[in-house]
Amino acid sequence: MPREVKAEKSVPTGIQLARQLAVFLDNKPGTLARLCDALSEEKINIYAVSTSDTVDHIVVRMVLSDPARALQVFEERGTLVVGTDVLMIDGDNKPGSLAAIAHKLAKGEVNIDYAYCATHPKAQKGILILRTSNPKKALKILNS
Repeated sequence: MPREVKAEKSVPTGIQLARQLAVFLDNKPGTLARLCDALSEEKINIYAVSTSDTVDHIVVRMVLSDPARALQVFEERGTLVVGTDVLMIDGDNKPGSLAAIAHKLAKGEVNIDYAYCATHPKAQKGILILRTSNPKKALKILNS
């Protein structure tokens, strides 16, 4: 049984609500490239991206510089898109950072539905995207 890690009491200060788009695409070569081309043509930057696949489709979750415009672009192309609120957390790249966040949310009875992030090993900071059972409550808890 894993032991509980003592997490630091501090959590990141750069925490905000962000709009995530989940785009449902055919799982075929070139599909993601065309999606990225459409965003590039509109000068929309991708801040975070995660994909999950099945046999016949892929779900691309993204936090973007202009989610409202991206939603419009995808809908104009007949692409199925779902928007949800997530937390975008600018946090320290050190052991225990995620543990501190998870403990604080657990204590506040907010579930983490899923998370994704990437950080270069030598970077001091990283971006974490969290989908929680109650994003506004989670934001309040983490900012207290």
